[in-house]
Amino acid sequence: MWYLKFILIIVFAFVLYQDFKSRMVYWFLYPIIGILAFKIQIDVLPLSIALLNFVFNLLFIGFLLGVSLLYTKFKKLDFKNTIGIGDVLFFIFIAASFSIVSFWVLFVFSLIFSLTLHLILTHKKEPTTVPLAGYMSLFFGVVYAASFGFSDTFLYAY
Repeated sequence: MWYLKFILIIVFAFVLYQDFKSRMVYWFLYPIIGILAFKIQIDVLPLSIALLNFVFNLLFIGFLLGVSLLYTKFKKLDFKNTIGIGDVLFFIFIAASFSIVSFWVLFVFSLIFSLTLHLILTHKKEPTTVPLAGYMSLFFGVVYAASFGFSDTFLYAY
């Protein structure tokens, strides 16, 4: 299983690089992330539990995107200009990664990490696009890298 984590970290690095370089990521990297993350999860959990985790994580992502859509409608913004399709694809495929509580906590902290990192790295007053999938890839890459040194069963047990 260590080799799947290693490959996943490399794919996260590609997403980070491409998102920073051109704000465009090859679409096929997202399903690779989902497949590898799901395979790592089913090595620890039974398939039925892993599928249940994935469904609840997708519902959480759908809820967050729905709230974002309502907010953009309320503020009279264009939803396409507030979040990219690559970010949505990343959200969907990363939902296959961890158990419900672990995923929700890690996802929220990855968003906070992304905001903090973007505010630190950009010094412009004008609005810029945010490489959200790249920042989140960095965060989840670090989580998977840290799991090499520690028992990662707590990421899948709750």
